[in-house]
Amino acid sequence: MKESIYFTGLYIYVFVKSMEDHKEELILILAGYQKEMEFFLQTNPGLRSRFPIHIDFPDYNQQELLHIAEQLCAKRQYTLPADTKTLLLKLLLQHSSNNDNFGNARTVRNLIERAIRHQAVRLMSKTSITRQELILIEPVDLKEVKE
Repeated sequence: MKESIYFTGLYIYVFVKSMEDHKEELILILAGYQKEMEFFLQTNPGLRSRFPIHIDFPDYNQQELLHIAEQLCAKRQYTLPADTKTLLLKLLLQHSSNNDNFGNARTVRNLIERAIRHQAVRLMSKTSITRQELILIEPVDLKEVKE
């Protein structure tokens, strides 16, 4: 733990020194969760003043997240029927309420990617597969997903 704090302090020192030495040719953008960024900016007395512009981006709402999921699926030529969408919304609601660091769109991407893998495993046991089965992400594919 001591080592970690030492290296973090060292990184911040190097970081601040580089910002000062190259202020005319360096643009630095930091991104992260609001609570963690606030903690980071408090780790060094002069750090906050070096970042005068702060932009907070609100999380996507449930419908926007569903739209992102549909786009991810469409890009890979998969479809989400209504019952799968309903389950996806339920899962997203659970994830967002149970996790301070809910990844929002990243969580959607992870859920969809895992559902696609589960769908592939599910279909492997079949002797013949239709095109419709190949492109359909069913609720069972999402139910198998563990985040």
